[in-house]
Amino acid sequence: MAFISILFVRAIMCPVGAIVDCWSESFLVLLIKETMPRDRFISIMQHHRFDDRDTRAERVKTDKFAAISDIWTRFNENCAKSFTPGEHMTIDEQLFPTKVRCPFTQYIATKPDKFGIKFWMATDLDTKYVCSASPYLGKDPSRQKGERLAENVVMKLMEPFLDDGRNVTTDNFFTSLSLSHRLLQRKTTLLGTVNKVRRELPQLAKDTAKREVFSTSVLRSGSVSLTIYAPKKNKTVCVLSSMHQDVTIGDGRKRKPNTITDYNHMKCGVDVLDQMARMYSVRSATRRWPVAVFYNMLDLAAVNAYILYKACTGWTGKRRLFLRLLAQQLRCRFMQHKEILAQRQAAAAAVPGTVKTTQCQVQESCNRNRSRFTCATCKKFTCAKCRDDGHWICKRCKV
Repeated sequence: MAFISILFVRAIMCPVGAIVDCWSESFLVLLIKETMPRDRFISIMQHHRFDDRDTRAERVKTDKFAAISDIWTRFNENCAKSFTPGEHMTIDEQLFPTKVRCPFTQYIATKPDKFGIKFWMATDLDTKYVCSASPYLGKDPSRQKGERLAENVVMKLMEPFLDDGRNVTTDNFFTSLSLSHRLLQRKTTLLGTVNKVRRELPQLAKDTAKREVFSTSVLRSGSVSLTIYAPKKNKTVCVLSSMHQDVTIGDGRKRKPNTITDYNHMKCGVDVLDQMARMYSVRSATRRWPVAVFYNMLDLAAVNAYILYKACTGWTGKRRLFLRLLAQQLRCRFMQHKEILAQRQAAAAAVPGTVKTTQCQVQESCNRNRSRFTCATCKKFTCAKCRDDGHWICKRCKV
């Protein structure tokens, strides 16, 4: 926990430059220096792992994410259990920037950071809480033959939140008529733009020539509507919706239909979440992709913790202040243990080396054992049986 607290302190105080600079004379963040020596921190950075290395080779055969999949699964489960999303959710992709050697690193030219590990995210629209997340690992052997990747991703991410009358907003990679029908069967509606190469789109939706600017056409298939809107000359936007019973035209100059207006409002959940996570990110240089995933998980967990803390306490402070409080809480137990060790060492130094063993003065769990060590609190001679495990205090003082 103390190690993680240092990562958060660095994220809010000195996010630029090498992480070891936090111990240098020019930066010298006291909160970090008091928590842990630099060499100890570097040692943890180099050696921490997230799975059983002895069984990894066998697990990798069926799971490319095996090096950190157990922790990621538990993170997902905790996210789903800790929060009930509202009526509207958003699904989109997130690219965590990294250039580590990894079998599923992606290149996306439209992203600010071109290289990284891609994650599918489902977020609550109002709070930007991460409800569910899944890494993109390439071809998924569990996906049924003939099932589109986009539909498989949406149904997996939304599985814990279906059958409750929610709406999910997606972009043109995910949206399709077949997906809207599958979601409707689970009492969930869909709103999203449609790629014009979709086979289910009629020719009317694909033709952009001779269409009047700011004009709207509406097509319907059962309970699903397709809105075709022309925002400018020779350009149309297609929005599929099973959420809207009626499509109405706005009174503004551009005469936008309500499906377009609602989509523009609901599409930004994952993008805002990613922006929040990057603002105070624990990300640091690494050559191991599980560590990069771990950094992303900490960033997302910090955003979720901030949202939950505000919802439970009514707190209105800024996220920077919350992260500082979080870091202090994470290091609290470690610092208490560190203080007890210092007291114990001081007490041991005060006892002359030639002093003989003395009968235990606590006798909570022993039968007159002998010891030369004293409790850091009450200063009584305490044997190993009467001492609290892992601490230099007797069992009486602990109570």
